[in-house]
Amino acid sequence: MKVIVAMSGGVDSSVAAYLLKKKGHDVIGLSYELWDKRDLKSSNLCCSIETINLAKSVARQLGIEHYTVDVRDTFYTHVIESFCESYIKGTTPNPCILCNKFIKFDFLMKKADELEADFIATGHYARIVEQQTSSDGRRTTDDARRFLLKKGVDQIKDQSYVLYVMNQNELAKTVFPLGAFTKDITRATAKEIGLATATRAESQEICFVGDDNYTNFIKRFSPDSLTPGRIVDTSGKVIGEHNGMAFYTIGQRKGLGISSPVPRYVADIDRKNNTVVVGSRDDAARKKIIVTDLNWIAAESPVFPERAGVKIRSTMNEVMATLIPEGENVLVDFDEPQWAPAPGQSAVFYKDDIVLGGGIIY
Repeated sequence: MKVIVAMSGGVDSSVAAYLLKKKGHDVIGLSYELWDKRDLKSSNLCCSIETINLAKSVARQLGIEHYTVDVRDTFYTHVIESFCESYIKGTTPNPCILCNKFIKFDFLMKKADELEADFIATGHYARIVEQQTSSDGRRTTDDARRFLLKKGVDQIKDQSYVLYVMNQNELAKTVFPLGAFTKDITRATAKEIGLATATRAESQEICFVGDDNYTNFIKRFSPDSLTPGRIVDTSGKVIGEHNGMAFYTIGQRKGLGISSPVPRYVADIDRKNNTVVVGSRDDAARKKIIVTDLNWIAAESPVFPERAGVKIRSTMNEVMATLIPEGENVLVDFDEPQWAPAPGQSAVFYKDDIVLGGGIIY
């Protein structure tokens, strides 16, 4: 079986390639040339020159072919521009999800077609299983094959949240060799076989920012697009001025530039009026949110109303809510108010360890 593995130069994708090679598969590594600022100082940038060279080194060590694909134009359009425009408009994007949706799996699938590979693979901590029965309990036919995305066994490292954008064609052709692994086992495996990436630190979440200061990045990207506006309290009283909505996100406490005898948080961002609203911590909580741009994995769409566990950020445990249809969108009614759901981020829906689907918080 021929498998194309996305190799970022990190320990996870390196071990994924090793495990597939160990099973006797014909493994080919693929790294991405993402964008022009590859000379940034940090060595933890995903797909920098250093990490691409690390991936090549691991490929040589494993005795597998390796390719680098130039995706800079697509990455700029779908990830960098979308990232900056979202912040400028007052929403909080997730670039990892954008990359998975428009870059990583799309180009892996294209390379698999080009090289006539059977499967593609990444180092994500998640699992894919074929659904054996339909919703009414009957066994599915070959024409109705459907694949489920499930959490990784390592509940701390689980990355199913950022994978909810995958489609059935991708799931049918993808394997996640680390789905049953913990991070500790992955690192131990890498050290045991002497991989060059065994002790490499985790890559930065925003791989193209470099100094981890996204506001400076946005200033360089679009210096004329940051429009000053008012900061008001929840009663509408003007208490300050902001330099652009890109500098604020729901739940933010630091860097507000206002004085207050009690802690104040960003409770809302009024995009229409270019206004930042601050209030108490409770003011930043929400009992209900609207989720748009939906992608359903476990079924074409659930039978509403649907009870589900919901994550509104990748690092949280899911919390229970009721999903209610609102046109093409979904209203998420949490059992308890949730802290700072940020418009632009993703809400992902779970049934036990199965990903039902997800979408963008409006």
